[in-house]
Amino acid sequence: MNAEAALALHDVGLVHPNGQRALQGIALEVPRGARVAVVGPSGAGKTSLLRVAATALRASEGRVELLGEHPWQLSGGALRALRSRVGLIHQAPPIPPRLRVVTAVLAGQLGHWSPWRALGSLLVPSDIAGAEAALARLDMADRLFDRCDRLSGGQLQRVGMARVLYQAPELILADEPVSALDPTLADMAVGELVAQSRNTGAALLASLHAVDLALKWFDRIVGLRGGVVVFDAPAAEVSRAMLQELYANEGSLLPTQAPSFDIEGARDANRAAPLPSACR
Repeated sequence: MNAEAALALHDVGLVHPNGQRALQGIALEVPRGARVAVVGPSGAGKTSLLRVAATALRASEGRVELLGEHPWQLSGGALRALRSRVGLIHQAPPIPPRLRVVTAVLAGQLGHWSPWRALGSLLVPSDIAGAEAALARLDMADRLFDRCDRLSGGQLQRVGMARVLYQAPELILADEPVSALDPTLADMAVGELVAQSRNTGAALLASLHAVDLALKWFDRIVGLRGGVVVFDAPAAEVSRAMLQELYANEGSLLPTQAPSFDIEGARDANRAAPLPSACR
């Protein structure tokens, strides 16, 4: 494996227990510090791809290399240690509803804390300032001590993102992380994930529904359809024709956050997009 790669998938395939094929022949390398967006129609295999990358699912075929390791050759303890270096952002974060927001954010460091510190933080949060700073980047600092069952779906998504920002992992894997956010908040939140990558050198691999967000914020775009990579290209080289072919079965309109989609405007925004103010 290339020492500069955070993630490498070699001819990876995935067949679910019911016999349904989700991925086939996936060859993908994400260098350390790279920002790669995966786009494609519903059912393309985007979530399956991220779950294989996260070692939540074991590939049926091919080989996965993660942060310089072969995860499925490791012992249980070594695999847990490897997973603690990866930040996962779910479309629907698996956060216990009665948990307080501060505790949910601090859980980002559980893989690095001793059992005693982790247990103690459930009773008395051990780094309130750190959790508040992560939440502030996503305009959520005022919900620091709320219970998670009092939050909307979009607010829960931002708590999940804040947990990963606080974790500061070497690789961020985000599965539709802004699907429940309005366009303004979605743009801000994706910008914070990109800023985290720029500032820490973490690799970022995200599946996104909105192609305009992908083109604005990411250096490289992977088009996935039917579990197969259709294209893998720098954002500046992705054309409207490529996107329309990718989404051909979903009608003539491309899925975007903005009401109208200007591919050149999205590329210009990519070149001009500043770091969020909290991260400069």
